[in-house]
Amino acid sequence: MKLTFRQIEPFVRKPDPQARVILVYGPDVGLVKERAAMIGRTVVADLNDPFNAVTLTAAMIDGDPARLQDEASAMSMLGGNRLIRIEDAGDGLTPLLKDYLARPSAQNLVVIEAGALGAKSPLRALCEKSPAAAALPCYVEEGRDLAALIRETVQDAGFSIEPDAVGWLAQNIAGDRQRARSELDKLILYMGPGQGGRITLDDAAACCGEAGTAGLDDLTQAVASAQPEVVLRCYAQLMQEGVAAVAVLRALQGHFRRLHLTQSRMETGMPAEEAMKRLSPPVFFKQEDSFKAQLRRWGLRQIEGVLQRLTLLEAQTKQTGTPVETLCGQALLSLSRRS
Repeated sequence: MKLTFRQIEPFVRKPDPQARVILVYGPDVGLVKERAAMIGRTVVADLNDPFNAVTLTAAMIDGDPARLQDEASAMSMLGGNRLIRIEDAGDGLTPLLKDYLARPSAQNLVVIEAGALGAKSPLRALCEKSPAAAALPCYVEEGRDLAALIRETVQDAGFSIEPDAVGWLAQNIAGDRQRARSELDKLILYMGPGQGGRITLDDAAACCGEAGTAGLDDLTQAVASAQPEVVLRCYAQLMQEGVAAVAVLRALQGHFRRLHLTQSRMETGMPAEEAMKRLSPPVFFKQEDSFKAQLRRWGLRQIEGVLQRLTLLEAQTKQTGTPVETLCGQALLSLSRRS
């Protein structure tokens, strides 16, 4: 089965019992592992349970093709359902998985973790089409998704948070779920776990400033504001920090979509200030002047051209052997030098 965006979170909390194989895939490695673990805990309380949980890798299955069928069909020694986790999976797993899905275990659950899989991936297609399987995508989160994660995390820790702080964090801790979680944990530690109180913009900037200094938001602002020197510096820093190139492309797509939406509203006669206020999340107040300048620089058709180019580039980065970082860096410089 193929899950829609609205179905993902409810499914993670309570997987459909008809799905005996669940493929969790996407460029956001941290989110892939987090969701796979959450699904796994619906079967076993301890993912390291020596009797009812087993973790395999694609390499282990390649070396012993019968291992998948044996583990997935085995009965628990102590009773109960078993969890079989497969890490670093790729399309090479498809034939074995197809055979297993012909007669899957009604008790055991197979959870497969994979990276980015294109629309033509045989493994993804198999899990989307099989009634006994499910394919769950994990894409790099954008502003609205991160804002929800931020609010939920700080509330669980006993804090409230100012809207400006949420907006700033959503734009400065993007990358993948693991990186975002790490920054939020650092913020809560800074505030004092169990102390309660309200997190302000100054608190967020003081604690997560290092992530924001050369963050994705700085890079997107530099690209849209024609600052190639800043683009080079920010991009190099992000690559050193291990931020995936696809996260950079998604951040740029998100920013230019916001520009496109604002320009579209302005073409109907809406003032720029009103069009900006209608964005969700709204433009960070310290970036309002910069955003207005970008609206003057980028026309609607130019923005559409940028979005098409970024979409094409993202597709190219998923092809084997593509020099992803080089292509991405060249594209950012080209866009930032555009007059």
